[in-house]
Amino acid sequence: MKISLCTITFRHHLVSLEQIADWASRNGFHGIEIWGAHARHIPFATGHDARWLAGFGLRVPMVSDYLPLDRPDALHRKTAAALDQARRWGTNNIRTFVGRNGSDDTSDPDRADLTKALRDACAQAAEQDAYLLVETHPGTLADTLASTVRLLEEVDHAALAVNFDALHVWEGGDDPRTARQVLRPKIRNYHFKNIASRSALPVFAPNNIYDAAGSRDGIVPLLDGEMDYGPLLRDLAEEPDASVSLEWFGSDVFNTLKRDCAELQKTVAARATPLQNAS
Repeated sequence: MKISLCTITFRHHLVSLEQIADWASRNGFHGIEIWGAHARHIPFATGHDARWLAGFGLRVPMVSDYLPLDRPDALHRKTAAALDQARRWGTNNIRTFVGRNGSDDTSDPDRADLTKALRDACAQAAEQDAYLLVETHPGTLADTLASTVRLLEEVDHAALAVNFDALHVWEGGDDPRTARQVLRPKIRNYHFKNIASRSALPVFAPNNIYDAAGSRDGIVPLLDGEMDYGPLLRDLAEEPDASVSLEWFGSDVFNTLKRDCAELQKTVAARATPLQNAS
């Protein structure tokens, strides 16, 4: 398993990318997932890129962005800019969300428009051998397994993939292990986080989680929450190259990330098959 931390974790922190990279390299991480907002505000002239990050022994699994699928006039330009950042950081994965409403609250015409826009963006990405990863997330067309599968079928493009946010799959009422089995051919990255109880899930609502003064009540370390990661980790133990990003939004950032990374590695190693352990 290749474990990365997300720079979105530091959206309200006065910490440099150099400090994050140095710390990550010394605490068991394999990479850093770059938030699109951060990528756009790091001038190319700084020399910060994939080669620079490789000097720390790190990689970028994905640039996490937000493509304006509901604004066709801006989509091509924004996709091109995201592709530029992906090339800079040596990744061919760009994350996006699909829509601003859940599948049950999206009309068929609006869904058709979003599907066409996503297909067009995928065609643009494919020209550069890149992938667009739709994130499983409430309030989007990938809010349930059924709607996510439908979306993949409707877009029907080889460059369309999935960023599998396990907690949000669970939030949507699906079993993460089953959903992973269904979506596995399209999964190129995983987001892992946890919550103390289902009643606390609204803490991840965009208007709260992006607010510096927003509540963080209920956000807990990965293996301490109500969602049981055990079954999913047993499956992922059989997939040594799986790309997992720890998406932490709470306090005590460095201690929590260090603990979660170490415990995740230990748990996966313990659940690997004897053959894998012997090798």
